[in-house]
Amino acid sequence: MKRIAFAALAALSIVAAPALANEELAKKHACTACHSVDKKLVGPGYKEVATKYRGDAKAEAMLIDKVKKGGVGTWGQVPMPPNPSVPDADVKTLVKWVLSLK
Repeated sequence: MKRIAFAALAALSIVAAPALANEELAKKHACTACHSVDKKLVGPGYKEVATKYRGDAKAEAMLIDKVKKGGVGTWGQVPMPPNPSVPDADVKTLVKWVLSLK
């Protein structure tokens, strides 16, 4: 019984690790100064972004570009500053994670 419980816990941690790792990545790059997972701060919550772009095949590329270059107008008049120093691989990982949220 202990082996089954340990295996289930190990499997759960593997499944949950990418989400946690990506939230940690958002913290590392200071995204959480303006965004949270489930509520609006300065900018929209990540789940709100995911809902807005669900099913949009162009969303990933557009959001990657917006994170890198910044933007204004989609969520109001508060601008999102550009993030040119965030590595492209991290931006892609973060955008994929945001779009996967339900």
